[in-house]
Amino acid sequence: MSVNQSEQALFAREAIRTFQHERSFRPAEPSVLNAHARRIAEQFNKNVLSPRLLSGLFGLGEFVLLLGLGLAALTLLAPAATPLLALPFALAATAALAFLHGYEPSQLRSQRRQALRLVISLGSGALVSLGITMWAGDLDAALMTAVASQTAASLATLTIGRRVLAGRIRVWSRTGRLERRVVLVGGGGAAERFIRQLETFPDSDIRICGIFDDREDDRSPPIVAGYPKLGTIAELTEFARIAKIDMLVVTLPLSAEARILQILKELWVLPLDIRISALSQNLRFRSRSYSYMGDVPMLDVMDRPIADWNKVAKRGFDLLFGIAALVAFSPLMLLTAAAIKLDTPGPVFFRQKRHGFNNEEILVWKFRSLRHDMADPTARKLVTKGDPRVTRVGRFIRRSSIDELPQLFNVLIGNLSLVGPRPHAVHARSSAHVTFTEIVDGYFGRHKVKPGITGYAQLRGWRGEIDDDVKLQKRFEHDLYYIENWSLLFDLYILFATPFSLFRKEGAY
Repeated sequence: MSVNQSEQALFAREAIRTFQHERSFRPAEPSVLNAHARRIAEQFNKNVLSPRLLSGLFGLGEFVLLLGLGLAALTLLAPAATPLLALPFALAATAALAFLHGYEPSQLRSQRRQALRLVISLGSGALVSLGITMWAGDLDAALMTAVASQTAASLATLTIGRRVLAGRIRVWSRTGRLERRVVLVGGGGAAERFIRQLETFPDSDIRICGIFDDREDDRSPPIVAGYPKLGTIAELTEFARIAKIDMLVVTLPLSAEARILQILKELWVLPLDIRISALSQNLRFRSRSYSYMGDVPMLDVMDRPIADWNKVAKRGFDLLFGIAALVAFSPLMLLTAAAIKLDTPGPVFFRQKRHGFNNEEILVWKFRSLRHDMADPTARKLVTKGDPRVTRVGRFIRRSSIDELPQLFNVLIGNLSLVGPRPHAVHARSSAHVTFTEIVDGYFGRHKVKPGITGYAQLRGWRGEIDDDVKLQKRFEHDLYYIENWSLLFDLYILFATPFSLFRKEGAY
């Protein structure tokens, strides 16, 4: 690299490092989205199938197909052999295809790049299968015929299947059923070069939804390469909460160092993949330093914490343990409902608007613990120690967290998880009557994942009344730690450790 390129490369690394470690920044208040941008956002409000999710499903389908063809070949041509011999072939062939990037979305779109990968992968499966039987001393003519027939049938079937899939992917991409939705930050020449380069990539699944830029001069015209500028950076925050967006790409040149950092600090709270385009930066990193959109190099700043297969796994976790918990706790819930009804007049359940994923408003269910005539649905006044609004039954179920059990219905509906940052009321304030966004910089960053019935902050003792700004700050820090270190094992640990944490009564009243 030249000296200038070295300086740019150093800036890129330092900018990302600084952003990731120093996010203490109070974003601007959400801006009202202009009418045109709102119409565009509503057009992109429906969920679409993720290309990576489709690739994974297709890989799983091919594994099952190869296993079925192997069992059929062994049954018909080598009935004396154990059916388990079909498994090594299927495992080795799909593993080889994955190693050769045969399940990458870009590869599945192409009908020209399939043949060689299939031959190599299926050949590997056949060699592994024959090698195992030879090592076991069971190799004979009938088994060799079965493996050869399985390989031939698999090659024909997978070739046809992949040709059909490639055609369907093109159709789904054109109709918007299969796409990655992207917004660009920064207009002008850099954005135009990015778009033109992306257009050279055939059958791309990228859908550019619009451009956002604060500049109003010649550097950022209202139309760039056919795409409209929809609004300012502040409006982008609201746009991303209406539209289902996957990625945000900053196309500003790295020479605009201060502006890029300002944008990143303002937008990191959104649950999006964040990238910086390296197309026009004259950088020369090693290829593994980049991710690519088509053949456009990108510098990765932040990934969505839970996406694609992780999202599927977490939803499966919620349904499995949520249904089990609902069955296990149903007698306790019935007894609690009866006790509430006998204690004070009013409904059994209490519903409250709270912040959910991506800052959307959701209705959360709880057992009623306050006197009905003193209910506070907006939570403008937090419950304090000795609060006269709390009923006798309410005091017990709040301390034991039994009042949270109806939120299992929210988990089954899908707007809550079992584990995640606890959802706060939309208009919640501290004991000093200060909104949470005024206390904690980047407060909405805790909404990058679905909220939960229990969470890491609660496990570490940060539950109950927020009578001190430090308590909210600690909750926020633990929530961010959870988001950045999420795994199913972490969820499992929090879920099963939660009952033991309830023995600590501090702040729970």
